[in-house]
Amino acid sequence: MKALLIYWIRRKNPNFQFDAQVSNGLLLELLWSKLWGQWRALRLLRWGHAPWGRFFGTGVRLFNARNMQLGRWVQLEDQVYLSALGRSKLVLGDGVRIGAFSRLVVSTSFNQVGEGIRIGNNVGLGEFAYLGGAGGLEIGEDCIIGQYLSCHPENHRYELPDVPIRLQGVRRRGIRIGKNCWIGAKVTILDGVSIGEHCVIAAGAVVTRSVPPHSLVAGVPARVLRQLPQTNAKPPSLPTEMSVEL
Repeated sequence: MKALLIYWIRRKNPNFQFDAQVSNGLLLELLWSKLWGQWRALRLLRWGHAPWGRFFGTGVRLFNARNMQLGRWVQLEDQVYLSALGRSKLVLGDGVRIGAFSRLVVSTSFNQVGEGIRIGNNVGLGEFAYLGGAGGLEIGEDCIIGQYLSCHPENHRYELPDVPIRLQGVRRRGIRIGKNCWIGAKVTILDGVSIGEHCVIAAGAVVTRSVPPHSLVAGVPARVLRQLPQTNAKPPSLPTEMSVEL
């Protein structure tokens, strides 16, 4: 059984190997949970989606599922909510995992429908994330993302002092995150930001401006601390204080 599981997992992660402490009993528990997840995903048949190879936790909710595209081996953990009210689809690529209690919401109102959300292959999103898609949100493939990420591709207008801010409308420019990025826990990314590929965003950063590729970023507001290597050479060691924050 272990060999069969390794075979399937290595289709996504070629270097995967079970730790020696993982017993056959734990593997049976894992397999049982995946079978239940596959059973819960059968509801996708209601909207004409193939459920095979998709896994749902308990309490998963979908709104406007006809406007979604879910790749193979997508995992939606417990209490995930997806809302695809948008001009384009909410797309999750192959091998995407959405952590428990996360919310992906393209639009929050019906009077100004948003753009969409597109997440590339093999992206892992931590628990309690909030991803908006009003101005468009794109996350490139192979990104790893910590808990409590929040992305807000929309800003309220506030220029008119005699008009309530809630009535002044919004400005939307969108957010784009390149492939192969590591985004730490509790990062906030605001409208108009583009993050290049192979960036590292330290935990707790608030990203208010665009970031070039191969950058190490930290702070509130976030700033580029240095450029990361662009070759296979061994990178320099991180300072102690950064090692704690990432």
